Amino acid sequence: MFTGLVQGLGIIRPLESDRFTLSIPDGDSSPILSDLAIGDSVAVDGVCLTVEEIVKDGFVATASPETLKRTTLSQKIATASYVNLEHSLRVGSKLGGHFVTGHVDGLGCLQEAISTDKAWEITFTAPSSRWPQWENFIQPYVIPKGSVAVNGISLTVAECDAEGTWFKAAVIPHTYSQTNLCYLKNGDLVNIEGDILGKYVAKLLGKQFHSEESLDEVNLTFLAENGYL
Repeated sequence: MFTGLVQGLGIIRPLESDRFTLSIPDGDSSPILSDLAIGDSVAVDGVCLTVEEIVKDGFVATASPETLKRTTLSQKIATASYVNLEHSLRVGSKLGGHFVTGHVDGLGCLQEAISTDKAWEITFTAPSSRWPQWENFIQPYVIPKGSVAVNGISLTVAECDAEGTWFKAAVIPHTYSQTNLCYLKNGDLVNIEGDILGKYVAKLLGKQFHSEESLDEVNLTFLAENGYL
């Protein structure tokens, strides 16, 4: 589990077809490396990966074929790109952002990033070739003022269209400059994960609809029986 608050940038380089190193430019000063251990979970551009080996300035991880297929990792590995890094959330740690699982729902596309006096207004759309994935796994969970993770960054949806084909987020200069958002170009693909709370609520309400029960049945007793209280 993660929070969507990026702790640093790493450079991803291939070792084998599915195995790669994450080198951290800050070296020992990076909070990622301060207490990193084999077996730890690290979000790499929003993808939860396991630390298999610790090297001088980073670590080694492996991604499954399914992960490489459904995320931007294979593309990032091929170009030795910067990726966002976040260590997994520890019990008792501060919770900023929102709950992020590191399980990417699908790909989005950077449409434009506009600099204003106090923020960057960034718009993401559904890639034309991946619309079914967006429509099924992303669009239902994108709502105004809701949370969404883009490349592992916790963002608030400032605006979106009724059909759910695009959304806009206002990003403060600090977040923009300290993550790989500043390296993205129009048309670049990004990893997107919808809010996990919205997914569970949608599933529970879907069960209500399919069983032809009234939504009035969603009460304190119902929530307690389903693990929400």
